[in-house]
Amino acid sequence: MTPRIMMSLLSQQSLERFTPPAAWSREEVLAASDAVLAMPPGAVMQAEDIFRIEALGLEWDIGVRVYTPAAPIAVGADAKKIGIFLLHGGAGDYKSMERFALLFAEKFACKVVTMTFPGRLYLDDESRDWPGDTFRPDGSVRTPIWLAGEYVTRDQYDLIEDPSKRMKYGVRRLARAKPGTRFYDRMAAWPPAFERGMQQACARHFPLDAFSVYVHGHSTGGPYVSMLSQRVANIAGVIAIENSTFGYINERKHMWGGHVGKIEGFARLAKDGAAWADPFNDLYIRTWRDLARYRGSEALGQEGPNALMRLPSLMEEILEAWEVARKRPQFKAEYMITHNIVGALEGAARAAATRLRLDDGETAKLVAHYLGYTRELSGPGVKPVPPFLFVISKDSRDHSPEVYRDVILPMFAAMRPAPRAAVTRFGAGVHTYTKPEPGLPVGIAPAAAQFYVHAIQQGYFVV
Repeated sequence: MTPRIMMSLLSQQSLERFTPPAAWSREEVLAASDAVLAMPPGAVMQAEDIFRIEALGLEWDIGVRVYTPAAPIAVGADAKKIGIFLLHGGAGDYKSMERFALLFAEKFACKVVTMTFPGRLYLDDESRDWPGDTFRPDGSVRTPIWLAGEYVTRDQYDLIEDPSKRMKYGVRRLARAKPGTRFYDRMAAWPPAFERGMQQACARHFPLDAFSVYVHGHSTGGPYVSMLSQRVANIAGVIAIENSTFGYINERKHMWGGHVGKIEGFARLAKDGAAWADPFNDLYIRTWRDLARYRGSEALGQEGPNALMRLPSLMEEILEAWEVARKRPQFKAEYMITHNIVGALEGAARAAATRLRLDDGETAKLVAHYLGYTRELSGPGVKPVPPFLFVISKDSRDHSPEVYRDVILPMFAAMRPAPRAAVTRFGAGVHTYTKPEPGLPVGIAPAAAQFYVHAIQQGYFVV
């Protein structure tokens, strides 16, 4: 009997509800990964879907990649087909999620849709690889393509250097959109385009009566699927591996006074405690520094303090990795939702309202809508927050057992009604959970895919 048939039979059995353990040891993660990778892959049809939407008087091109198993699509404990919706993190596009998507589609016969943040897909080449580097020899920088054929020119922004978060990020470099430019208008209006793009992607590929959808957003993508979870009727749960959550919770996590854990007796750096204050019209342009801020803590976790003794070779590894990473978008505008920057959200809404010539009442409604992106919806007739199942890696820089214990899970418990929420820590892996390490050629992703499929088919997300 093949593993695929065994999983199909499993989904039809009446089983005790899946209870997430507090931890999976490294040995358990290795065993699960080996078992998944040994499963014969099923045939999968892949297709790109680029569609155009309208939001706040502007058109936007949204790109998704769809993975459809040739075999019958697996079903969950609720007897509906399993749909997996994946969002990348702050650096990427849908190509960043391909390995995780294929695990669900090839190994477990789930239908998968991976979406790119608005403006991130390189529409000018079928490879979708961005050319060159984020900073160009002519003094310009890489900027979004929100609509095919529309480009941000150098006269639409100023370049800004921000040393305020140097401990974690180095000196941040930003393109600040000038008022009165199309770039400024887009930077004010992209949140509703993001919301509508996700809703439309789900509607196009996961019919309401046939599918239950399980959403995941890696890192920065997490607050967006958290927001989406109440805005699409058939989203049944959040499969939250290394997945930040609602912006106001993420803000509290960032402000948390505790350490994010200890590695071999050495405390990791505490959070800097300073609230984010980026204006809505700042586009953060990423560099090799954004790889370095993760590689340092990962090397500490995997090698201990002796990692500092090979700092030159570690830097060479980072720079070599950047040569590959720069093919992905590597710019970021999402902090105002990720970190609940209330001033930026209100400023963006008011800028969009001014362009649209909205009256005071309509402007207030738009401001409230923007502010609502960072927290759960509540009130009569509102869909409750569905269950969340968190997985965190051993050497995650930003996700520790302590911050879940002290901040995240208590804030979920305070919601009304409180959703089911649990966290399992894997004894291996890093924040980029597909990153290989000894014994784990695709990182902890295969084990995570199995973990979540079991949870779906054994009723964790049935409420």
